[in-house]
Amino acid sequence: MPFEEKGFQELLDGAVARKAFRAESLVEEADVFLVAVPTPFDSEMRMADLKYVVSACEMIVPYLKKGNLVIIESTIPPNTCEKQVKQILEKSTLKMCEDFCVSHCPERAIPGNTLHEMVYNDRVIGGVDEKSTQLTADLYSSFVKGNLHLTTSTTAEMIKLMENTFRDVNIALANEFAQIADDYGIDVWKAIEIANKHPRVNILKPGPGVGGHCIAIDPWFLTENANNSSLIMMSRQINDSMPQYVLKMVKEMLTGIENPIITVFGIAYKGDIADTRATPAKKFIKLAEKEGFKIKIYDPFVKEWNYPILGLEEAVEGSDCIVVLTDHSEFRNVDPENLHNKMRKPNIIDTRNIINKDLLEKSGYKIKIIGTR
Repeated sequence: MPFEEKGFQELLDGAVARKAFRAESLVEEADVFLVAVPTPFDSEMRMADLKYVVSACEMIVPYLKKGNLVIIESTIPPNTCEKQVKQILEKSTLKMCEDFCVSHCPERAIPGNTLHEMVYNDRVIGGVDEKSTQLTADLYSSFVKGNLHLTTSTTAEMIKLMENTFRDVNIALANEFAQIADDYGIDVWKAIEIANKHPRVNILKPGPGVGGHCIAIDPWFLTENANNSSLIMMSRQINDSMPQYVLKMVKEMLTGIENPIITVFGIAYKGDIADTRATPAKKFIKLAEKEGFKIKIYDPFVKEWNYPILGLEEAVEGSDCIVVLTDHSEFRNVDPENLHNKMRKPNIIDTRNIINKDLLEKSGYKIKIIGTR
């Protein structure tokens, strides 16, 4: 496998041994075509870039025959199956619903636990007609142990975007709470913990921004052709502005230090994975460089990136401040003495509330956790 996911290599090895798996670069005839390609974000237009979905559907056209089922798993804006997919596939001269079926079944999986979630999560299945929905449900029921929720293709398209938009809006609220807590001298982490004891409250965690291929992108797919999306767009702006807020914290902590050096701990968008897609670390680093900070990076999971990834000791050598941007488990147990001896100034800014604050303070570190005084 080109990436690490628990159980995937064993599954692949078993399929290959049974001669039940082939990978080809060209399309061939099949009963079911399942499109699972990226849908990047066009940042200039603030729209979904469907070029890979379009290309995949166009590749299917010469091989499409009566009775086929085409499933789109890629995240797509509402009405994509009913309009764009239909228009492309009907270039085959076959008619959607009459000759072939189309459904949308968005993936529900999280990096690091993908295989388990593919099997045990509930799935949403939306066909362009009832036959498409039922055929897709029959296929997915062969491996999904969660419930299958049947609906229309357009509703399924919107549900996927709603799920990730809900999380984005919730994180934006948490980030705004963190900034207000800074103003009032309140520990937002304790406040959130207690507020979440309420049976109908579930506030997520603040942080340096939102990354990944879903939460930071999907809300724009929902708003690209909508007139009533002020809350969603405001939440995007709040989360996208968090790297600036973190940099403000850094500048306040390092006031008066000439030629400051920052060590970034973690560039993956979430803990204990190597995925850097849409990571807020990238924006933070670029902003910090513009302000004249020298940046060094340590991430125990990421091997290659836009910037050099250093070993721990080299990354903290001569540093004036560690900025924790990712909640890797390793950061809970860093050796304070080892780091202290190599840093020029023992400062830490923690945007994830992951470090052992008491231990590090005893070792002489000055620490600032986002949303606390």
